[in-house]
Amino acid sequence: MMKNDRINQQILHELSHDGRISNLELADRVGLSPSACLRRVQELERSGVISGYRAVLNPSAIGIGFVAYIGVGLGEHSKATQEGFEKALRQVPEVVECHNTTGTIEYLLRVECADLPAYKTFHTEVLGTLPHVTSITSYVVIGSPKDLRA
Repeated sequence: MMKNDRINQQILHELSHDGRISNLELADRVGLSPSACLRRVQELERSGVISGYRAVLNPSAIGIGFVAYIGVGLGEHSKATQEGFEKALRQVPEVVECHNTTGTIEYLLRVECADLPAYKTFHTEVLGTLPHVTSITSYVVIGSPKDLRA
């Protein structure tokens, strides 16, 4: 297991804010030589602490103008029902997150689409047609004052 010391925490903090930072700049910010910094980053990657890098997209630039979180209740609580629901959602591009939860609902989804009419189509023609779905509760995002993914 990788040590989680102050330097590794600083490296992770810097990379989580700018995954394209140069090794030279990263080393300077965390107070290491470039070679020592590179070794640490590579070990963080090898050990799975850093699982990948990604581009952060501007939603409006790619046609996303509507975001909602959806609570979904299932009428049957079997493993097969859950696996079937999860498999169906993997094929749906509007669903960008799917979390199996405890409490009054089985799933919490993050759905992104162009606009309200596109969401209505998703709601009625996709989510509403899945077997065993007994409740759908939508929470429309009207603003995101804090979003660490952005």
